[in-house]
Amino acid sequence: MSGNYLNIELNNVDDEHLCCAIAGVKHKHYEGVLKKKEWLKSQIPKNHVFRKLDERGKVFIEYSPIEDAFVPIEGSNYNYIYCFWVSGKFKNHGHGKELLNYAIEDSKEKGKSGLCVIAGEKKLHFLSDGDYLKKYGFEVVDTAPPFQLLAISFDDKVIPKFSKKAKENKINDNEDVIIYYTDECPFINNCILEIKEVCDEENISLKLIHLDTLEKAKNSPVILNNFAVFYKGEFLTHELLNKGRFKKFLDIK
Repeated sequence: MSGNYLNIELNNVDDEHLCCAIAGVKHKHYEGVLKKKEWLKSQIPKNHVFRKLDERGKVFIEYSPIEDAFVPIEGSNYNYIYCFWVSGKFKNHGHGKELLNYAIEDSKEKGKSGLCVIAGEKKLHFLSDGDYLKKYGFEVVDTAPPFQLLAISFDDKVIPKFSKKAKENKINDNEDVIIYYTDECPFINNCILEIKEVCDEENISLKLIHLDTLEKAKNSPVILNNFAVFYKGEFLTHELLNKGRFKKFLDIK
């Protein structure tokens, strides 16, 4: 055992920090944290798991039954890993192994056929490290460059795959900037506020598409729909953007 861990449940979600965004009332991400917690309250009764180290740090894994996961992935009886993160001083202490093994064993005990996760063909910002996961038996089961769907299977049932619509990663809308997003990530709220500020300053049109229901998320035309930015109809990035990063992507001085 490399530490003490706990699961965020309905009885402690209001009191526990979310690891990825440890934000106080005056912090710029606080509103995003509140939205994430409300989203968690709707998902925890559906066997959504958020397991973390009982410390003030970014050490956690978060996963959900694929049927209820807000991602355009087709499949059944798998768990989908939203986030898997160990950072800073907590690296190289066995926490990644501990958390991943917990998710694997928990999925087996619940009779799941396996786990799946979105990674990059090469290491991409804000995505799990595919090479690390492959050491534990995960394999590539579908691709939509630059993304991959990795899965570890416990039986011979049908493996998950990206929806055909999402694999195209295209939209028929030439609005200047279009953003698809969910409430799954607490950083997104502030990203949108900063992007909106730039768009207002530069007279750039902005359309926000909130995937606030499971149906919308499953039918979205983008792979990483928790935050996907399009510019003039072309996919720009899945990276979480502040004002500076957004200006760089658009080459605004």
